[in-house]
Amino acid sequence: MRRRFIPVLAVAVVALTGIVTPAVDAAPVRSAATAGGAETGAVLAWNEHAIDALIGTAGQAPNVAVLHMAMVQGAVYDAVNAIDGGFEPYLVAPRAKRWHSTDAAAATAAYGVLVSLLPAQQAQLGVLYQASLDAIPDGRAKNGGIRVGEAAAAAMLAARADDGRFGPFRFPVGTEPGEWRPVLPAFVNDPNGWVARVTPFLIEGPEQFRSRGPHALTSRRYAKEFAEVKAIGSLTSASRSADQTDASRFWAENAVAMWSRIARQLSTERHLGNVDNARLFARLFLTGADAAIVCWDDKAHWGFWRPITAIREAATDGNPATEADPEWLPLLNTPPYPDHPSGHNCLSSSVVSTLRDFFGTDKATFSATSATSGTTRSFTRFTQALDEIIDARVWSGIHFRTADEQGATIGKQVARYSRTHHFHPTH
Repeated sequence: MRRRFIPVLAVAVVALTGIVTPAVDAAPVRSAATAGGAETGAVLAWNEHAIDALIGTAGQAPNVAVLHMAMVQGAVYDAVNAIDGGFEPYLVAPRAKRWHSTDAAAATAAYGVLVSLLPAQQAQLGVLYQASLDAIPDGRAKNGGIRVGEAAAAAMLAARADDGRFGPFRFPVGTEPGEWRPVLPAFVNDPNGWVARVTPFLIEGPEQFRSRGPHALTSRRYAKEFAEVKAIGSLTSASRSADQTDASRFWAENAVAMWSRIARQLSTERHLGNVDNARLFARLFLTGADAAIVCWDDKAHWGFWRPITAIREAATDGNPATEADPEWLPLLNTPPYPDHPSGHNCLSSSVVSTLRDFFGTDKATFSATSATSGTTRSFTRFTQALDEIIDARVWSGIHFRTADEQGATIGKQVARYSRTHHFHPTH
């Protein structure tokens, strides 16, 4: 489905309650001194507030959180970009003056979307929003920024009002060799399977990026990947190193939270202002949301079994090169959805491709500490992190390698489409 620009004057303004005040080639990246004026903090601050609210408090899974982060960051982008005017809007370009406050616009847009998504958190979010407004001098610039933020939030909520989120879809359950079925430890069918049927944000439809699919069960390639994950991904593996075990647990954290921290780190080190930050986070999450939608649609299309099922039931696969182990367990608990393609790699590859394009290079030194492993890992290239994630999901025992590699391909393809068709400079 093609995204349509929404005329801003036709959009009802969101009512912000509970607060005192209403509420191609890489483009050049500017420092805070040349972009966003003296205001540099609201976009970063509300990215962190949104992550805390959606993941920390609401506990949303990555495939759900990335959709809602796309809504937040898309609205923030339209609000800030309307004031700056440097790039094409995502949905709307509300009337704005260059001297309007981008801090007020960003905070208002983020708050407006978040309170709609998370009404139970309105009080906590209202406190944060009021603090953001209190830090901005009263006057016409502040009031103008608030109005722009309200219009951007309203446009986003109107555009996503009937987009398929929280629908009834669940993955089909099979019993034949190669077909997915719920597994240990909870035997759950993904309650968020509806992500496969959500209207995309940027692309035409998920079928644009259909993967080649898993290897045939009777093939030598399947047997090779089967042997790899069986040996190195086992809970009791003797071939997995301590560093590989750490990497597996490190990347088991919610990928949306992890990549948000990394992006904020990169932004802070490069002294980016509100304008560039708004565009960076909109590109990351709108692209990431579509990568997740494509991935879940592809999972539903192939419905391929997980390694734990394949290894325990190998006697049924028709491949003489595979040997069953009815007691086999993976290092990490298996997620409740089909193997192919890897959701983490679909999302992470879209992020890595977007970061490379935004900054115009693959070279970047960054570190992150994982909430799941408690350890810190460092990288010198964006693709170095992605390569490790591809490996780590095999080392974890939860994916065949082809699922990881084709997931990474999907993320890259979606990011390329996003770069080609959206976020173009206006001059």
